[in-house]
Amino acid sequence: MTPSTSGALLGVVLAGGLLLVLSRILAIRRTQLAVRVLPYVRDLPQVGHTSAFRVTPAPTSATIGVFGPVLRAAAAAVERMLGGASSVRRRLERAGIDKSVHEFRVEQVLWGLAAFAAAAAYGVLKQLTGPANAVASLGICLVALVLGVLARDNHLSAQVKTRERRILAEFPTVAELLALAVAAGESPVAALDRVVRRSGGELSSDLTRVLADVRTGTPVGAAFDTLAASSGLPLVSRFAQGIAVAMERGTPLADVLHAQAADVREAGRRELIEVAARKEVLMMVPVVFLVLPVTILFAFWPGVVGLRMTTL
Repeated sequence: MTPSTSGALLGVVLAGGLLLVLSRILAIRRTQLAVRVLPYVRDLPQVGHTSAFRVTPAPTSATIGVFGPVLRAAAAAVERMLGGASSVRRRLERAGIDKSVHEFRVEQVLWGLAAFAAAAAYGVLKQLTGPANAVASLGICLVALVLGVLARDNHLSAQVKTRERRILAEFPTVAELLALAVAAGESPVAALDRVVRRSGGELSSDLTRVLADVRTGTPVGAAFDTLAASSGLPLVSRFAQGIAVAMERGTPLADVLHAQAADVREAGRRELIEVAARKEVLMMVPVVFLVLPVTILFAFWPGVVGLRMTTL
C-alpha cells in the first residue's frame, strides 16, 4: 500500500468519525418530542404515570452523550463481576454520599481508566527510551485497571470511617445541646430544629433529614427508628432508639440525652486508652532514640571535655 493510499484511507476514517460525533451532538441538542408536547397535555391523568409519557433527561453535554453509553455498559460489567450492590448502597448511605450504586460503578470505571492511562503512558515512555516487552506492558496496564477499580471501593470504605469518626466527635456536643433545649421547656421537634440550625457537621446533616421526615408527617419515634436502622454506629443507634423509646413511653428525654452523651464520652475515653495501649511500643521510640541519647550526651560530654583538657 502506497503512502498516498494510506493517507487517503486514514482521512476517510477520520472524516467518518467526525461525522458520527457531529450527528450525535446535533441529536443531543434537539429538544425531545415529549418535552415539547408535555406542557399541552399536563392535565391528563395518565401523564407521568405510564412509561409512554415518562420523559428521560437528556445528557447535559456532548461528552456524556458520546461516552455515556460506553461507561454505563462498563459499569454494568463491573457490577456483574464484583456484585455486592447492597453493601455498596449501605456504605454510600453511611458515607453521606447522594449517589446510586450505578453512579458509583461509573466512578470505579473512571478510576480504572485513569490508572490504565497512567500505566499505558509509563509503558510508552519506557518503549521510547529502550526496547520493552509489549506483553508485560499490557499486563501492567490490565493490573492497573483492576487496581484502580478496587481503589475506589477502598476509598469509599475510608470515607465511611472518616465520617463515622466525625460523627462520634460531634455526638456528645449535639446530645448535650438537645438535652439543654429539652430541659429548658422546648418540645423535641423544636429542640431538634434549634440544634440543627445552630450546628454543622455530619451528625447535624443526619438530624436534618430526621427533622425533614418529622415535618412531612412521620412520627418522631419512627423518624429516629429510621435513623437507628440506617446508622452504622452502635452509639448513634442506641441514641436514636433511646429517643424513640422515651417519646413512646414518656421517659424524661433530658435525662436520656445526658446519659447518652456521658456514654459516648466514656466510650471515647476507653478507645483512647486502648489505642495508647496498642501503641505503647511506638510511643517509646522517641524516648529511646531521641530523648535518651541527648540525655547521655549532656551527662558525659563535660567529663569527656575535662579528660581531654587534663591529658593535654
